[in-house]
Amino acid sequence: MRHLSQTILLISFLFSLKSCSSIPSGASAVSPFIKEQYLGKWYEIARMDFKFEKDLNNTTAEYGIRNDGMISVTNRGYNYVKQEWTEATGRAKFVKEESTAMLKVSFFGPFFAGYNVIALDENYQYALVAGKDLDFLWILSRKPNIPEQIKNDYLEKAKAIGFKTDELIWVEHNE
Repeated sequence: MRHLSQTILLISFLFSLKSCSSIPSGASAVSPFIKEQYLGKWYEIARMDFKFEKDLNNTTAEYGIRNDGMISVTNRGYNYVKQEWTEATGRAKFVKEESTAMLKVSFFGPFFAGYNVIALDENYQYALVAGKDLDFLWILSRKPNIPEQIKNDYLEKAKAIGFKTDELIWVEHNE
């Protein structure tokens, strides 16, 4: 019986790892994608709320290339409740080929979560990013604001996929 329980746990763990690199139904990752153009600093314009970004404003993400070829990820934000800056460093890698913007990112050891660029303008200035399911969505910009037309286009795309865009948190950039 103990062996069966361990086997079930192992199978569950393997399925959970597979799900970490998934994309919401109805969404597709941007392709072709040029990772070098995506690197650099992005401002978080809006997000679905979740515990790791609770009470944060002035949030940014910065991407670079690590020595091992993976992408470095540095997320930074100001916790307006605790009145302090917070930062998390992680790594990302492509799920498939580098020409498809389907990645998985980790901030905690071997645990990865989906990171899928599902909309991107041709100049790599604005991005719509989905996690593995409809609980994770970000609108990013190279500047602390975004043109109204791009914002509306991204909101419509997200709604069509099934995201509850009325639940988005609109991030302040005032620090």
